[in-house]
Amino acid sequence: MIFSVQQEDRETSARLGRLITAHGEIDTPTFMPVGTLGPVKGIDPIDLEQLGFRLMLNNAYHLYLRPGHKIVAEMGGLHRFTGWPGAILTDSGGFQIFSLAKLCKVTDEGVSFQSHLDGSTHFITPETAIEIEEALGADIIMAFDHCVALPAKSEVVRDAVRRTTLWAQRCQAGRRRTDQALFGIVQGGLDADLRVTSARDLVGLGFEGYAVGGLSVGESKVEMYAMLDVTVPELPASKPRYLMGVGMPEDLIEGVMRGIDLFDCVVPSRHGRTGSLFTSFGRVVIKQARYVRDEQPIDSACGCQVCARYSRAYLHHLFQMKEMLASRLNTIHNLWYFANLMGRIRAAIAQGTLRSFRDEFYRSRDQAAPDVSVTDVDELRSAPGD
Repeated sequence: MIFSVQQEDRETSARLGRLITAHGEIDTPTFMPVGTLGPVKGIDPIDLEQLGFRLMLNNAYHLYLRPGHKIVAEMGGLHRFTGWPGAILTDSGGFQIFSLAKLCKVTDEGVSFQSHLDGSTHFITPETAIEIEEALGADIIMAFDHCVALPAKSEVVRDAVRRTTLWAQRCQAGRRRTDQALFGIVQGGLDADLRVTSARDLVGLGFEGYAVGGLSVGESKVEMYAMLDVTVPELPASKPRYLMGVGMPEDLIEGVMRGIDLFDCVVPSRHGRTGSLFTSFGRVVIKQARYVRDEQPIDSACGCQVCARYSRAYLHHLFQMKEMLASRLNTIHNLWYFANLMGRIRAAIAQGTLRSFRDEFYRSRDQAAPDVSVTDVDELRSAPGD
């Protein structure tokens, strides 16, 4: 992997970059769609290519449980197994183990847990995590880290930071392949001093890139942005910076302004499956009765194939009938919105207009508040994983 900064914004910490991998070049800042088990649910790799994506995320924890990393390796690795020609990033599975697994027990040696699928017992160490990710064969792999839910007691967060550094060292020592870039993951909860400590410890280990983890796990947006403000300046300007699991549109803009290059989140696909569609004026909840005779596209300003062809009324009908095409079309629209948003952000950086772009984004959103009810939000939170 080769990363270079092409241009820096004069007013913010935003920058344009280029990430070169064995499976293509990626202009940054960029958003990665999440394909937990390989595909983004209901979406063909051809769709992702046509939407402009060149990098996606697969989940090591889920692929370890099924079909198994050894089977993926036997099938030629993730690229051949899934038919995705672009670059792939795999997370280490740490977040999923701590958030999904049953009866999770953490020690400095590793983590023992019961699968959320069948209750089977497993033990993952930093060395095991690297072995799994090397077998999967992604272009970029993540170090095994200890992520804690927020809020958390200071001693718990401090211990997680210490353990994350210890595990990061073992991940580096456990590497066998030289054709994958390994990123370290900064932890520290909402403690600014611990965030700085974690970042400095990991930078001292010399990773190919750095991720900010442990955010969007219960804290407010103000708190999340504050942690970025203290963490990102500690990361090398010459290395890519990745904000893990964060992906509402405003978070992408705010993250870019603070120097983040890579993002991932299930938001576009999960919201699509639950009928919440992103637009230039807020969100359209397509299941609402107001759209039963609406001949308009989701968003007249949108350039996606869904808006070019289908009416809100038809999409409402598909969703109400639980037709599988509804999820597919809604997800394609949302992914196009995210790809287009990142393209506009890159253009704004190039033109030196990122601040005004952000101001206009909030102005348009606030003038037409998202029509998402409390019930809709609850459904989004309880939707099955991607």
